[in-house]
Amino acid sequence: MPASTDSGQSCQERFHCRWGQLTDPHVRALAWLIDAPSLLDPAAPQWAGRIAELASDAGDAARPWLLALDSAPQALHAHLALHAHARLGRYAEQLMTFYLQHLGVLAGHNLQVRDADKRTLGEFDFLVWRDEALLHWEFATKFYLLQSPPAGAVREERADYFVGPNLADSLGAKMQKIFQRQLSLSDHPAAQPLLPQPVSAAQALVKGWLFYPDGDYPVSPALGVCGLHCRGFWCGLDAMPEAPAYAVLPRLSWLAPARLPSADTIDRGRLGEELSRRFADDEAMPVLVALLRMEDGIGLEISRGFIVPEGWRERAGQRVQAAVE
Repeated sequence: MPASTDSGQSCQERFHCRWGQLTDPHVRALAWLIDAPSLLDPAAPQWAGRIAELASDAGDAARPWLLALDSAPQALHAHLALHAHARLGRYAEQLMTFYLQHLGVLAGHNLQVRDADKRTLGEFDFLVWRDEALLHWEFATKFYLLQSPPAGAVREERADYFVGPNLADSLGAKMQKIFQRQLSLSDHPAAQPLLPQPVSAAQALVKGWLFYPDGDYPVSPALGVCGLHCRGFWCGLDAMPEAPAYAVLPRLSWLAPARLPSADTIDRGRLGEELSRRFADDEAMPVLVALLRMEDGIGLEISRGFIVPEGWRERAGQRVQAAVE
């Protein structure tokens, strides 16, 4: 069930074409972060110019460095080993830190702001130099599933319809938090002594994937989502698409399209057994699965989707209903 971008090429096809020679999983994840389309459209009016982007040629400019890094990834591995990253967001942040350090534009990261009583007011994800201007970037990598809006609601016009697999978050809630709280941090008096100079712009750099029920789904421009964003599907176990091979993706492998040796792939029967085992819990959450084609003993991702347990669709609908009321 591949989902195509506006260029007619899926994110997986584009990635394999551009970065198929990379084999180290961390380097592949880093290449995806640098080269993948933004999740949100910087030109959309609701963002008011507050969506950050890497340079349009960032992937091409980084190619020699990434190829060399793939051949000798020890420096990247050592950087990642210095920091605990059990959470995907922290892992992605450390990869981006490594890249910005390589560019020589990083003025600060994970810089906490505290008041006079030592209470934490917030944290700068990244302070970045662009020419002589200092930018504040809030960085996020997000994975949201589109849940159908309540009956009678206008279809696709609300970011709250995109919910996280654990239903604790939504695209609307995340952007509200970033815009109303995190991007205003540099205005606080307690932040001023920490800054080498006043911040010229505070922006959100957002990467990720959006997943649509039972396949591709047109996105309204009014939502502010980038037309070229990476996308997948979500469905129940009984609607799982056919593929030559499959893999259940652990959370820290959600960024780049999968590349796995055949020994790490499974067939449909074993996938069904694995998902049934995971869904035995009443509080089971969706599981991200990669659909693979085999090439010279290597499984290459052709599509991806969240397989949801029974009852998740109803819980997601309740989450959306509560958000829009």
